[in-house]
Amino acid sequence: MKKKLALALAAVMMLGLFAGCGPKEPAADTSKAPDTTDTQKPDDNPAPAGDLRVDVFYYDFSDVYISTVRASLDQQLGELGIKPNNWDAAGSQPTQADQVNTAITAGSKLLIVNIVETSTSDPAKDIVEAARAADIPVIFFNREVADNDVINSYDKCAFVGTNAPDAGHMQGEMIGNYLVDNYDVVDLNGDGKISYVMFKGQEANAEAEARTQYGVEDANKVLTAAGKPELEYYDSSAATKYLVDTAGKWSAQAANDYMVTLLGSYNKDNNNMIELVIANNDGMATGAISALQNVGYNNGEGTTIIPVFGVDATDDAKALIKQGNMTGSIKQDAVGMASTIITLVKNVQSGAALMDNTSSYTVDEGVAKIRVPYGVYDASSED
Repeated sequence: MKKKLALALAAVMMLGLFAGCGPKEPAADTSKAPDTTDTQKPDDNPAPAGDLRVDVFYYDFSDVYISTVRASLDQQLGELGIKPNNWDAAGSQPTQADQVNTAITAGSKLLIVNIVETSTSDPAKDIVEAARAADIPVIFFNREVADNDVINSYDKCAFVGTNAPDAGHMQGEMIGNYLVDNYDVVDLNGDGKISYVMFKGQEANAEAEARTQYGVEDANKVLTAAGKPELEYYDSSAATKYLVDTAGKWSAQAANDYMVTLLGSYNKDNNNMIELVIANNDGMATGAISALQNVGYNNGEGTTIIPVFGVDATDDAKALIKQGNMTGSIKQDAVGMASTIITLVKNVQSGAALMDNTSSYTVDEGVAKIRVPYGVYDASSED
């Protein structure tokens, strides 16, 4: 009897245990929590309803200027209560296309895109079509995209960037004026001509094309107006008068590698020293300076300074200019770029039209493109 009672009590206890526990929801998987810097992951926890999920796609985190834009944009978005999802394409357009599709699927409400591929409109067009299908706005920035094929093809599409030729014109004028004032000092071999090298960031990129062309053309206009001969490319037999970063990254490493090689053949001992360095951006300019410094040039007061000119006015370049190791740069306003984008983000956040509140900016006629102005930066400039 006691044995039967014990068995009955055990059965009751087991039933109570199962009833009390019941089926549980599985634990949340936090292994793929959103990370605003690890950009290869989708966001498994989109912003709550009512919040604005913003995804920002950068062509390459390693680009110094783009890193400055990203830092400023992160800060200004944070002031709006927005934590952006940042994506690094690392120079790959297929990677960026996948990232855009992933973000849209995860519930993105605004795409901000620093396009990778600029030699054709197709990638930007594909992104616009994806945004249109999801009925969300898209803001391209920094790297030029087409007017009609891209921006004008969708009423929720805009571009924020510079006017590409301006940097080339300003850089060329700066170079020309500097050479007129310092011609005999720069002409190291005393042959009455200035030998130069041009470092180009990327083929078929609007900014690179304009800077490469006008940086030389406009310098020559200033020189010839002052009765000086035009610049001469260091290799008169070269079919193209520039050296391009074949990886399209506008990198310091690419310019440094080129310059190290050149200095082996083009140097003061051979009486054919490269006397002027022109670079499409400050990353390439600083790479060239590093190579020059390794062989005794551009190390400050008391050393021979080979004039080096860049574009962007990055912090590293500004420091080199203040130290006298770099000659000048054209400022591409990273904070201004970010704050202009923020104006459009606020419009999306408030439900206004994308291009509302832009009357104070320079906007292209007939197309939603806002132009952020360049400025000259040299040793006399204020930070």
